Amino acid sequence: MIAETSANFDRRATEGDVETVEARRPSVLLTLPVNPVVTASAYKAAARQGTKIVLLSNVPQGMKQGRDYVDVVTDDLFQMGKRAADALAAAVGHRGTGRVLLSRRQLLCRQSARPGVPQDHHGQLPESRGRGKAGNRRSEQGSGPGERGPGKEPEDLRRLRHVLAAGRGRGVLAALRANGNTTTKVVSLDLDEPLALDMAKGGNTFALIADRAYELGQAMGKSAAYGLLGKKAPAFVVVPALTIRRSNLVRATASRSNRNPPASVMKALGK
Repeated sequence: MIAETSANFDRRATEGDVETVEARRPSVLLTLPVNPVVTASAYKAAARQGTKIVLLSNVPQGMKQGRDYVDVVTDDLFQMGKRAADALAAAVGHRGTGRVLLSRRQLLCRQSARPGVPQDHHGQLPESRGRGKAGNRRSEQGSGPGERGPGKEPEDLRRLRHVLAAGRGRGVLAALRANGNTTTKVVSLDLDEPLALDMAKGGNTFALIADRAYELGQAMGKSAAYGLLGKKAPAFVVVPALTIRRSNLVRATASRSNRNPPASVMKALGK
């Protein structure tokens, strides 16, 4: 391995990282394109250079599988949305009022998970009422409406809440705490330490819907090998999701990441 970078979901930083790494002419690039438009030119340049590119959950605009990249490895995205709806139903006894808070990141994983939530939500919660969606471009960092408003909404809305991004989850959790709200149940996509710690302590966080990160890495590595060997890879490789509750927090985290939860979470669980 000649380089490892983290752009913290910043599209311009992602573009710069790709260009910097490509200057070293790697054989393989395993990557998550944060924005399919802004980052496209950098990835196309890498493909022209002969680098075998394996994509995670997103395809840069204008790129073709087999010609420009090996394949796409991704979560079972619709299943993640369905699992989130199932968790919400369990959290509120199959009845209540809810709000879906969405990030506007241009990620296939977010776009594809969304349909699974309302579709299964209505099947699992036939007596529920939805309050629509909220989104904000700054929500990647947990700011925007979700950080200020949840605790100030009508009491019935506090019975049910679903968050479709870890950053959003932290903002909602902070707002609930600031307003002394201990009843709203939060379900978030992704395994995030502050949310996991809140769940371990019996707080607002009811469930976390996560990908199997270790298996994603394994699948991307195998796809890279296909590219290097000149073998045709399937267009998509899908890795299943899992639901994490307090009762299976340690076991599920180990299954997802091949390691135990952070020390703070283990301590809160008394382990």
